[in-house]
Amino acid sequence: MAAIYVDCRILSLRVVFAAIYIVALIFLVAKAGRHRALCCLLCFCVVLGWWLSLKPSDDGNWRPDVARTAWAETAGDRITVHNVRNCDYHSETEYSDCWSDRTYNLSDLRAADFFFVNWGVRWIGHPIVSFDFGDNQHLAFSIEARYKPGQTYSAILGFFRQYELIFIAADERDVIRLRTNYRKDEEVYMYRTNAPPDVVRKFFLTYVTYLNHLREHPEWYNAVTKNCTTTLDSKLSEDLPKPKAWSYKLLLNGTLDELLYERGRLVTDGLPFVELKQREHINPFARTVGQSPDFSALIRAGRVGF
Repeated sequence: MAAIYVDCRILSLRVVFAAIYIVALIFLVAKAGRHRALCCLLCFCVVLGWWLSLKPSDDGNWRPDVARTAWAETAGDRITVHNVRNCDYHSETEYSDCWSDRTYNLSDLRAADFFFVNWGVRWIGHPIVSFDFGDNQHLAFSIEARYKPGQTYSAILGFFRQYELIFIAADERDVIRLRTNYRKDEEVYMYRTNAPPDVVRKFFLTYVTYLNHLREHPEWYNAVTKNCTTTLDSKLSEDLPKPKAWSYKLLLNGTLDELLYERGRLVTDGLPFVELKQREHINPFARTVGQSPDFSALIRAGRVGF
């Protein structure tokens, strides 16, 4: 019934269709006698079949900051990423000049950095992976729900078919500075991973492959199976020489940075996790950097692993 009410595309008929389902279910159960369980299963399957028939689409009236989807073209060592987001922010909701195409050389790829965003809830966080191409070139990927005007995120609606999935490819002056300098109550931590160059290259190509996959085959965002962490977790694990077992912290991801620390995936300089996290908290310094074109280099200066 929840799926009928939430995902019915005719808003004015949500209550009507949900009521019809309840009445029909009660009637069938009352008349079915010993076949009640079968009738309940049949009703469930009918609704499930309808729900699964709802298809995501790249077409839509999207919010301006997710109006375009990134995709990439490869020519030998060079990869051109289209629709890289680099908004010029005036406030959290006011921005301009968002989109550009950028070309990177795979041979310049040096490292992968892990940004982790938390807003005070222990079990919820948001990871962003950024690739370092040297010479102050960084390309960050943020896996998010794609919003239409007026939509905001709801953990409950995230279990239904309300949001499409989007991979935002962005300059750090956009996707990181938005969270450190403009959004309230979002705390950002930056870690250098210790992944060797060959693994970093595999990570990057895994992201690029999924970018192009979504361009041809849009997918629904799901709060469990297709969220900012779980969408690529298994694929990135395949890129690692010694993958670890699945952990509930990949789903309840508010301590994901601690999990990576425990698994030896971060450069730590031998620091205990609590001290490392304190040192890698970048919000105060990012605000002093402001709109500097050297934002990426400046927030890394003096940090562990950089």
